[in-house]
Amino acid sequence: MINLNGALQSATSPLFSVHNRGFLYGDAVFETLRFGQNQLHFWEDHYFRLMAAMRVFRMNIPMTFTPEFLEQECIRVVEAQSSTSSSWRIRLSVFRNDGGVYLPASRDVSYVIEAKPLDEETYTSKEGYNVELFKDYYVQKSMLSNLKSNNKALNVIGSIFMQEQGFDNGILVNDDKEVVEFLNGNLFVVDGDVLRTPPLTSGCLDGIMRKQVMRLAKKQNISCVEENISPFDLQQVQEVFMTNSITGIQPVSSYRRTDYQNTIALQLQYALNESVSSGQEK
Repeated sequence: MINLNGALQSATSPLFSVHNRGFLYGDAVFETLRFGQNQLHFWEDHYFRLMAAMRVFRMNIPMTFTPEFLEQECIRVVEAQSSTSSSWRIRLSVFRNDGGVYLPASRDVSYVIEAKPLDEETYTSKEGYNVELFKDYYVQKSMLSNLKSNNKALNVIGSIFMQEQGFDNGILVNDDKEVVEFLNGNLFVVDGDVLRTPPLTSGCLDGIMRKQVMRLAKKQNISCVEENISPFDLQQVQEVFMTNSITGIQPVSSYRRTDYQNTIALQLQYALNESVSSGQEK
């Protein structure tokens, strides 16, 4: 089941016309959330990022789009599923209504929410995770790159390339050849006793799990800084790991001829699961 503007219906039912602006122009924003332990994880951060993206896209934000309303709409989708899974991947998409070409006929929006069951009840990482740099196309250093929108051609092309080359993920760089993020998550490195992650000005996603890891690092007395990272740096550090809202923290095993440890990544992953299970997400 999916939720289209508050109406629950089959996921196989026709939803959109050929005039849908999300399809035609990528005129849509979205949030990917994890539901587990009977709650949406880090919902407040997701909500405010969605509102910020809608404002940047100059969408009309309905008065009904309160945190409580959208949270309940997401939970309704989970409760309507036939599966009894305890953990879910939820995508909440907001798209501008049909009409117009590049200039929309209206700034009003619709929303659709879908849910897919997850195999793991907690944030769990894979072993043997190998990555490579993706250099065919670059991330632009702008506010639009910080948002979750349907304009994801770079990520799609890069993901296909990495699959063809036998890698688990790819690392993106910007026009200045600075490391930005992974194809599907933010990037952290452990450099000596310091945790480093690219700043938002590099063009990386303003990731929800990125924020949580920075908060957890502070609680764990781990020094964390936002600063530019070069491809050369990746072969000089002790750890590299990826973060996103579904996986949580994914340690990297190797990049080119460099093998990594995973001590800090696993320490933070444990702290992340503890914070969620105890209800102390912030």
